[in-house]
Amino acid sequence: MAFDFGIRRSCVVAAILALGAAPAAAQQQDLLLGYLAATTGPFSALAKRNAVAVEIAVEDINAAGGINGKKLAVTSFDTGGKPEQAVTGVTRFAQDMPALAIIGPFSTSECRVTFPTGERLGIAQMSMASSAPKVAAPFTYAFRNATDEAYTYERLFKTLKAKGYAHGSAAVAYATDDAVSQSLGTKVLPDAIKAAGIPLEETVSFRVAAFDLAPQVSQLNQKPTDLIAVGTPPEPMLKLSAELRRQGNKGRMLGGSTVADAELPARMGANGEGTVITSTFFSGMPDERTQKFVKAFETKLKEKGETVFEPNQFDAATYDIVMMYATAMKNAKVTGDPAKLAAERAAIRDEVRKLKDFPALVGPLSINSEGDAIKTIYVLEAKNGRWELVDTHKN
Repeated sequence: MAFDFGIRRSCVVAAILALGAAPAAAQQQDLLLGYLAATTGPFSALAKRNAVAVEIAVEDINAAGGINGKKLAVTSFDTGGKPEQAVTGVTRFAQDMPALAIIGPFSTSECRVTFPTGERLGIAQMSMASSAPKVAAPFTYAFRNATDEAYTYERLFKTLKAKGYAHGSAAVAYATDDAVSQSLGTKVLPDAIKAAGIPLEETVSFRVAAFDLAPQVSQLNQKPTDLIAVGTPPEPMLKLSAELRRQGNKGRMLGGSTVADAELPARMGANGEGTVITSTFFSGMPDERTQKFVKAFETKLKEKGETVFEPNQFDAATYDIVMMYATAMKNAKVTGDPAKLAAERAAIRDEVRKLKDFPALVGPLSINSEGDAIKTIYVLEAKNGRWELVDTHKN
């Protein structure tokens, strides 16, 4: 089994589907989901292995008998993290193929343009990562298997206080040219810091592709703080951590879902030691289901000849999206009949909205009135090149 992303052919499970019209035999045999991948672009470090989670989920579902007597299949489209490409993908899945629902897109920037498109075309989308406030709220076909950053940061600051981390002052550093990062820097982080009763001493901004962050760190050093709350993708976090330590700044970096990458502590090394983030998945949980997924994930990477890494929260969220759609299709008694496509897409949407305490990989999960998942929040700290569990907040 292999995924070939982009406007090329995708091979998933038993179906070989062109990213155009699906073969008639596949339409009759399989229940099809579209997958908006982000294997390139600003969040590729977080998203590039989500496809492995899709494969595992599809295999698990089909090994258990499929859905309503039919196999599940997935066909993919690489958006490159670009909103305009994501819109093209949604349109292809909705108009040119018999896709019943869509996995993704990944980022808030993409969701802000694809959610209106999906609403107009009548096809559900569920993002595994978008976390800026209220992005799905205006739409009936839009969902996010991600938790609002305001919700996660509220819990992060509770943990910092409860666990005795120094929190006498804070600063904010954020990227201006990414939608969720900008939302974090201009709204979410300042509000969360204020709500926590911590003085906000300074705010600096930069572009994702900025090469030199020395001026921003120099500005932060004029008023050193205990905490530096960061709103960026992983790559700028690496640059920021290196420059902070080069200039002698010892502030503890804080992050949310935008940097919840399993590889990040090792990549930051000593520069990132002590960084604290929130995540909706922790691969070190000892329960049997988590460890089964981790083992399957690592085995898949090894089979593909790729470097073996533990799954991150977006990999787990992607797996759960496929499982939620499968449950919705079962409950809606979906047939995959092309003549019933619009009605069955609407039925899937309605069943997803009903999900309460769904037994997800990440624990009990419910979809709230704004289309977002409410689930357990893990607080993790970078120690010796790995994330270690600090605290858990049940939903």
